[in-house]
Amino acid sequence: MGEGIWGFPESAGLVPGAQLIGYHVEATDGAIGKIDKHSGDVGRSYIVVNTGPWIFGHHVLVPAGVISRIDHEGETVHVDCSKQQIKDSPDFESGRYDDDVASIRLIEQHYGRHM
Repeated sequence: MGEGIWGFPESAGLVPGAQLIGYHVEATDGAIGKIDKHSGDVGRSYIVVNTGPWIFGHHVLVPAGVISRIDHEGETVHVDCSKQQIKDSPDFESGRYDDDVASIRLIEQHYGRHM
């Protein structure tokens, strides 16, 4: 934890082994969707947010370092960026981020500007 943009902040409240799939995601200015995928990989932790009806069919990868707080009781993850910042983030394509350095850098640049 606490590994820059890809690590969960110590203050976020991540419970080891917690499954965040299905949790609601709240930006600084409102709800943006639900978590479809969650990775706790050391050095590259992230959530994949399905923005659902807000941006039809849009899935975005959000690095764990953007998460400000996890409310396990309310099943909500709060992120430290706006809905527009999420909307403007690169689309998520399953499997693309495992070894694609260019895509990873694009995400780092996008969210790095907002941290």
